[in-house]
Amino acid sequence: MPEQSKSHVTVLGLGRMGAPIASAFLDAGHPVTVWNRTAAKADTLVARGAIRATTTAEAVEAGPLVIAPLLDHAAVRQALGPTAALLQGRTVVNLANSTPDHARDLAAWAAGHGADYLDGAMMALPETVATPEGFFLYSGSQRAFTRYRRELDVMAPAHYFGTDPGSAEIHDLALLGTGYAALTGFLHAAAVLDPVGTAPEAFAPLAARWLHGMAEFLPELAREAGESAYAGGVSTVDLNRAGVDSLIQLSLTSGIATDVHEPLKALLDKRSADGHGQDSFSSVFELLRPRDTAEHGTQSAGRPGDGHR
Repeated sequence: MPEQSKSHVTVLGLGRMGAPIASAFLDAGHPVTVWNRTAAKADTLVARGAIRATTTAEAVEAGPLVIAPLLDHAAVRQALGPTAALLQGRTVVNLANSTPDHARDLAAWAAGHGADYLDGAMMALPETVATPEGFFLYSGSQRAFTRYRRELDVMAPAHYFGTDPGSAEIHDLALLGTGYAALTGFLHAAAVLDPVGTAPEAFAPLAARWLHGMAEFLPELAREAGESAYAGGVSTVDLNRAGVDSLIQLSLTSGIATDVHEPLKALLDKRSADGHGQDSFSSVFELLRPRDTAEHGTQSAGRPGDGHR
């Protein structure tokens, strides 16, 4: 049987992520229409076979799948506003920086004009687009995710988190929070080592090795938190209290801000004072989770699935 023709893809915005996304679709053999406010940014892609649209309406009209890796929610609404009458039967994939409420707002607006909507969060850098190192999160129309799964995977491995359009943004922010904590911890460590002459570049390989081990510990941490099973942990609250206390004391004697680790110290102190010093470090989760969940053991109805499951 002859190979099925590939979907025409429209990419609105050719910034740091838009250009490599459009390039990835060209590499995969898709017809691609591109639009950018500064038209010259499309020159390289047009030379490779992309079609340049002079307006967003022209770009949207070109095909059934419209991908918008623009800066933010306002930029997407501004770009799509003039195209409202053309959205009927099309799928809009919003990859802009957004909030859960903005995603839900745009989904309702798109649905009001007859379009399917997927909200996406790009956990990737420009150089990891179309590689296994990057991955994108999606939520919104399950029909759209199923229909265009192959196209979404062209950009990066795709993971689906349910029909609530805001869910991808919530998971995106959770991942960002995980990363920010690790990166800020590294910068604090670099400050601690600066007085003894250890350069950040020299310390980075050791930190990366340590973080790799931490990552391997995450499934066990997740199991304990998910099951509220904190007895018998190898890394207890009191053991970590001692470590954090020592780190804070070293910071103080070195004239370094302790802002990074004081919140953790407060959590560990409270957990120990409440009689849970011998519980696993993961039991700090009980002080962080929503109060009604922590007090009554309730769980949100249904967990969104991983798109690769």
